Formats: sequence, C-alpha cells, structure tokens
Amino acid sequence: MKRVLFQISSFLMALVVLFSTFSFTVAQHYCGDDLVDFSFFGQAESCGMEIQQPSDSHKHNFVKKDCCDDVTLSISGQNDLKLSLEKLSFEQQQFVVLFVYSYLNLFEGLQENIVPFSHYPPPLLVRDIQILDQTFLI
Repeated sequence: MKRVLFQISSFLMALVVLFSTFSFTVAQHYCGDDLVDFSFFGQAESCGMEIQQPSDSHKHNFVKKDCCDDVTLSISGQNDLKLSLEKLSFEQQQFVVLFVYSYLNLFEGLQENIVPFSHYPPPLLVRDIQILDQTFLI
C-alpha cells in the first residue's frame, strides 16, 4: 500500500512540474466584435477584410481604421526550477528534515497479523451436516 501511494504521489508531482513549466500562446482574429478564428500553434487566419495598402499614385491625407484585430494571448511557464538546499536557511533545512522523518514514520507496519474473530467461539452445530448429506472424506 505504501508503494502504491508513493507511486501515485510521485506521478502527481511530475504532473505539477510539467504544468508549471508549460507555456503556450493562443492567436485570435476578431472582425469587429466577433471572433473569426483562433489558433494554438500558429497565426490565426484572417477574414479577408483587411484594408488594402494605398498605392503610391494616390496620395491620401487620411488613414481609414481597420475593422479587424489580431489578439495574442501568451502564458509563459516557470523557467528556473533548479532549487538547491544551499539556498535554504538553517531553519528551513531543519523543517524539511523533520517533516520527512515524521512522514516516513506514519507508515509503520503492524508487528503481527491481527485476526479480529480469534476471541469468538465457533458456532454450535445442531446436526452433523456431513452425515446428513452422506459426504465423507476418504
């Protein structure tokens, strides 16, 4: 039982480390207030409503505002995972040692197998079932 709990806890700790270092980016393309496209692995595709770049032959003094927006949401993971015991203070090291010692002593095994019904007498037989059924051990 102790080994199974140890394996489960080590697997959960590995998942915690994996998800704490995991970083990802989501690209979204909005046309007006509507979400047109989103992408986890690259740039989101546009809706085709971008403003055409004016040619040099037509000089305009005003710039028309684009109705489309590209939004990029980025969540960065933790990069510094190397933690050494040298950075811990003496009180913190003492706490870690005492915590591990007390945790390991929680799972002490039993000295002997306990049989819960050893103090109870067997049931009284009213009739001998072997003779009634005529089954005998040869």
